[in-house]
Amino acid sequence: MAETPATQTLKFTPLSDWHAAHGARMVPFAGYSMPVQYPAGIIAEHTFTRESAGLFDVSHMGQAHVHSSDWETTARALEALVPADVLNLKPGQIRYSQLTNADGGTLDDLMITRSAAPGYEGWAYLVVNAGCKDYDYEHIAAHLNPAVSLKVEEHVALVALQGPAAVAVLGDLIPAVKDLAFMTSVGVTFEGHHLHISRSGYTGEDGFEISVPNTFVVAFWEKLLSDARVKPIGLGARDSLRLEAGLSLYGHELDTTISPVEAGLKWSIQKRRREEGGFPGAARILKELKEGPSRIICGIKPEGRQPARENTEVMKDGRLIGRLTSGGFGPSVGGPVALGLIEAQFATPGTDLVLIVRGKELPAKVVSLPFVPHRYIR
Repeated sequence: MAETPATQTLKFTPLSDWHAAHGARMVPFAGYSMPVQYPAGIIAEHTFTRESAGLFDVSHMGQAHVHSSDWETTARALEALVPADVLNLKPGQIRYSQLTNADGGTLDDLMITRSAAPGYEGWAYLVVNAGCKDYDYEHIAAHLNPAVSLKVEEHVALVALQGPAAVAVLGDLIPAVKDLAFMTSVGVTFEGHHLHISRSGYTGEDGFEISVPNTFVVAFWEKLLSDARVKPIGLGARDSLRLEAGLSLYGHELDTTISPVEAGLKWSIQKRRREEGGFPGAARILKELKEGPSRIICGIKPEGRQPARENTEVMKDGRLIGRLTSGGFGPSVGGPVALGLIEAQFATPGTDLVLIVRGKELPAKVVSLPFVPHRYIR
């Protein structure tokens, strides 16, 4: 793809030319040229994913391995960076966690998978956010002991197949995926290429994330799309799907000042780590786990049809108590939905709030998350 002065600093995924050729509206996102929507539009793409199987290009995400001669050495090295219990992962199991800083804020969130491949017993596969990945790699490498190495994987793309038809579609091509449980993975050879397949995703639906060699990803993408149950989906619907699912997005519900506990992610910190600590920011995070945070991410439902966007002020009894971190229209909900970081004392579902939208007061309520029930296969 030829670069122009406006795009010369952007990067392109191996599927970028395909997106452009099929009518996608391309936008800059996390340093990449990415499809925000295809001709059908965001609402149609959102609805199709909830009803069938949406295919997403997420090749902008960072993929890497941390490895040593044995699992305990690798796990202990990662546990010095994240608050999750990595040591007790089973082969093929995936765990969601966060890279925390010394103050207990979040540098990034990530997925960690223990390799199940013979000969790779000391390997962990990481997937990190696109906008943070260069810093993440520097941070991880700088804190690993000499027995542990970081290997950034530049030769692979990443696609996500999400929705209730995903298992049938992918299972027709690769039967082994039918037996995968949620948050587990498998390595397979398909048409002579190695694929790493995780039963996970970012939509609240059942589905898979598939790491594919750059040289094979266009052919694999088109093979999936040859099934009538699959359509390509852009970043616009990806965001509305994750918002309805109540899933945190880095740079919104998570940042260097927001702790995992404030983000409502205490479930991602297992019992052993709560007892032992030993991760960056443990003093603050363990205190928040014990006493409760002073502020927390919660679901907020504006009344009426008008969406309220990120940074909207949240008021209670005439006082500013927080701000929205994400907001928009929820096609499956049929109305506006939002996430907000507010004072914890007001975060009980049913609490009446006021949002300040374009200088006007908009009534809203705190609601339980997710807005749309998760449909993971556990």
